[in-house]
Amino acid sequence: MATRDKSIWILIVFILSGLVIGGLLGRLASSVPWLWWLSYEQQFGLENPIILDLSIFKLTFGLVFKINVASIIGMLLAIFSYRKI
Repeated sequence: MATRDKSIWILIVFILSGLVIGGLLGRLASSVPWLWWLSYEQQFGLENPIILDLSIFKLTFGLVFKINVASIIGMLLAIFSYRKI
């Protein structure tokens, strides 16, 4: 059971690494004319954060995802490399 739990955490690390590295490469590719399509991104989430004011403390909730084509490719490559390892 511990091996299965550990492999799930490694998969999550691989996926997050693929998303981050792919997102970075997508931003860098935006300046290359024939790779512009890698930087096409979509943003979704809570643009205006939700604020909960209870007079003693104030909580602010907000979450925005920015995903580009390169980050999706990076995530797929990360999953593929995880399966091969």
